[in-house]
Amino acid sequence: MRRRQGRPLTGEEIQLWSHVARTVKPFSGRSLPVPPDGTTESEVAPALPGEAAPPSPRQADPASPPRPALAPLVPLERRTLTALRRGTQSLEAVLDLHGLRQSQAHDHLRGFLLREQQRGARLVLVITGKGAAGTAMDGDERGVLKRMVPHWLRMADLRPVVLGFEDAAHHHGGTGAMYVRLRRLKDHRP
Repeated sequence: MRRRQGRPLTGEEIQLWSHVARTVKPFSGRSLPVPPDGTTESEVAPALPGEAAPPSPRQADPASPPRPALAPLVPLERRTLTALRRGTQSLEAVLDLHGLRQSQAHDHLRGFLLREQQRGARLVLVITGKGAAGTAMDGDERGVLKRMVPHWLRMADLRPVVLGFEDAAHHHGGTGAMYVRLRRLKDHRP
């Protein structure tokens, strides 16, 4: 191993190199290189199975570039929305979240979408309800699920599942429901 020109190796880089060097078999008649700080292989703590490997310099460097942003959600196509409104296209599954608390609704929504994606469904309906007037008690706001479901659909944990969503047509629940388009699984074959 050669030392980089311009700056000395950090302790993490030396430890990482030592870990990598231990995983290779040297050519016959050669030995493993000694790290530039003079420590021998026995002085470097070995990473045992089950122990965390030493962090890579990329993970340790706070100046590393952030992960790329998630792909934006895509609105449903006009043809699909028109077909749904006219009733010429059917929905593959329906989830009704009426009467559930936020935590229950979030768990049900997540499980439902993952299950339907595994099944190969492409378009589902999620009913949130509009929130009835006069039902807000103990500081709860009216229509909590109506407000929270779009937020949950935009979150990173459901982004690999959800391609896009729109408010439903009047006969499917209007603003109290939404059409959700699911991403295809790459290895799914119907």
